[in-house]
Amino acid sequence: MKYLFFAICCLLSFSAKALDASISYATFYSPSGNYVEVYMHFAGKSISFRQLPDSSLQANVDIVILFKQEDEILKFDKYRLNSPSASVPIDFVDSRRYALENGTYELEVTVTDANDPENISTYSAAFELAYEAEKMGQSDIQLLASIQKAEGSVVSTMVKNGYLFEPLATQFYDRSAQTLLFYNEIYNTDKTFEGDFLVSYAIEELLDESKTKRIQVGYRRCSPEAICPVVQQVDIANLPSGNYLLVVEVANRYKEVFSRKSVQFQRSNPFVKSSREEIAAKVETLADEFVSKLSDEELRYSLKAIAMLVDDHDGEVLNLILKESKRKAMELYLFSFWARENPANPEIAYDDYMHVARAVDLRFNNGFGYGFETDRGYIFMKYGAPNDVVTIEDEPSAPPYEIWTYNQFPATGQNNVKFLFYNPSLAMNGFILLHSTARGEVNNPRWEVELYKNAPNEVDGSDFVSGSRMQDNIGRKARQLMSDY
Repeated sequence: MKYLFFAICCLLSFSAKALDASISYATFYSPSGNYVEVYMHFAGKSISFRQLPDSSLQANVDIVILFKQEDEILKFDKYRLNSPSASVPIDFVDSRRYALENGTYELEVTVTDANDPENISTYSAAFELAYEAEKMGQSDIQLLASIQKAEGSVVSTMVKNGYLFEPLATQFYDRSAQTLLFYNEIYNTDKTFEGDFLVSYAIEELLDESKTKRIQVGYRRCSPEAICPVVQQVDIANLPSGNYLLVVEVANRYKEVFSRKSVQFQRSNPFVKSSREEIAAKVETLADEFVSKLSDEELRYSLKAIAMLVDDHDGEVLNLILKESKRKAMELYLFSFWARENPANPEIAYDDYMHVARAVDLRFNNGFGYGFETDRGYIFMKYGAPNDVVTIEDEPSAPPYEIWTYNQFPATGQNNVKFLFYNPSLAMNGFILLHSTARGEVNNPRWEVELYKNAPNEVDGSDFVSGSRMQDNIGRKARQLMSDY
C-alpha cells in the first residue's frame, strides 16, 4: 500500500484554508476480478462547513478519481461527498472500490472543497496489479483505524467477511495510539502448501533509504485456503517516535519465505523511555494537555498526592516547586511525571491515580493536611492496599493500633510485610507509623515497649531503658499479630 499524507498548515486568514486530505490505496485479488480500494480521510478544520436548516453543520467535497495507463484514462469516477452533520466541524472518511485488470496504473485523486472551489488537494501514485488465479499471492496491507461486526445487511466497500473495517488513511500513529491494527489477504495457499504455513508480522525501523532494523516480530500459524484473511493487532505502546515498516511475510513450515508485503507508517511517541527532565525538554506547550485545565489549587493538590512516589532528589525539587507555586513549573512537573508513567496517555494515568488519592484523602483525613499525607495514607498511596488489616481498639495498656499485612511486597521483593500504626493521641485518624518489617521503612526494635508504655513494669527483663519486648500477657496481641503469617 502506498500513501501520501497531505498536511499543510492552515493560513492565518479565517476564510483561507488548505484542504488536508490523507489518501492511500490497497489492491486485492478475487476470483471474480481484481480490484483496488482507495481510502480517504478529510480533516474537518481544513474544509468549509455550511449551516443546514436544522442549524447543524456539513461539509461537501467534490472528488475526482482517475486510473490511467500511459496518459490514457481507463477508469473515471466523479462524485460529491457530504460529511455527517454535526454541531462543530469534524473529520470524515470515505472509501471506494474499483475493478481492474492486471497491469500497471497511475492513480490520480483530486479533492475540491465544494463551498470553497479554490481549496483543492491532489494526490497521485503508481501501482501494479499482478495476481494469478493458480499462483500464491498476497494483497497490499491495509492499516485499520477500527474493526467491528457489520450490522445487518450493510453494503459498503469497508465491509469484508462480515466485518466493518475503518481504514487508517494517514498511516500516522500519535502518542495516544496503543496498538496497530491491520488487514491482509493471502491467496491460493491451498495450491502452494500441503500443510500449515506461517505468517509473520514485523515492525522494522527505517534507518535510511536501504537499511532497516527489526524491532519486533510475531507469528501465527494458518491452514491452507483459497483466501486466508489475516486480521492482526500489534502492540506499539512502547514504540518510540520514528519511521517504520510493517512487514508481513508468508513462509512454509521451514520458514522459507514465499511472499512479502510491507507498508510504511510514522509513529509519534515523544515521551516513551524518557526521564522526567527529558520529557520536560521536549514539551513545547501544555495548552492542549490536561494540566492546563486544572486550577492552581488542583495543581498543588495533585503534586502533593504524588510526593510519596518520587525519590529524594525529585522530592527536593517538588518541595521547591510547591513552595514557589509558579503555575508553569507546577504544570510541567505534573505533566512530565505522568508522561513518564504512561507516555501514550498521561491523562488516563493521572485520572486513575487521582481517583484513588481522593478516596484515600477522605478515608484517612485527620484535619491536618490531606489524608494521603498521614502515615496510613502515605503508605497506602506508595504501596497500594494491604491484603489484611487488623484493628485493635480496646487492648489494656495500649492505645488503638492497626497492623497492615502485605502478602507480597514487590517494592523490596519481600513476603509477609507488616506495618504497625498506633494512635497515642487518641485523635480522630491520628495513627502514626510505629514499626515496619519492610526494608527501607521505619524499623523500631523497641516498638513493643513503645506501644505498651502505659505498663512500664511489664517490660521483659530488668532494664526498661534498653528492653525491647514486653512480658507475655493474655490480652496482649501485638507480638503474635506481627509474627503471624
